[in-house]
Amino acid sequence: MTLSIATSMRSTGVVEVSPQGEIDVENAYEIKDAVAQQLAAGTAQRIELDMHGVTFIDSVGISALVAAFQLASVSGVKLVVTRPSRFAHRQLWVTGLLGLFGAPEPCTGCGDPAHRPMVSGA
Repeated sequence: MTLSIATSMRSTGVVEVSPQGEIDVENAYEIKDAVAQQLAAGTAQRIELDMHGVTFIDSVGISALVAAFQLASVSGVKLVVTRPSRFAHRQLWVTGLLGLFGAPEPCTGCGDPAHRPMVSGA
């Protein structure tokens, strides 16, 4: 499975970045690039990584999330993970990084179409 990333403006200053699929050594840089694009636009005060659609994330993907967090932090922007899939939640918990990303609860109803992002873009 490949990775796709949708972005949307949720409210003034809040940008949602929604990766879908597997985050691994082949594409992990795309997460950092998506966050960097939002930071370059200069409108984000908070970036929410909605990870309900992440089916797999390896150590390189976790490293990319940390790099994105650091990039946002240097820019004065808060980056948090929202609605992580059970797999993503477990990986963040096992690595001790859950608290860094706002200690989100795992998304339990994410298979329901009502929980999918309403606005998407590239």
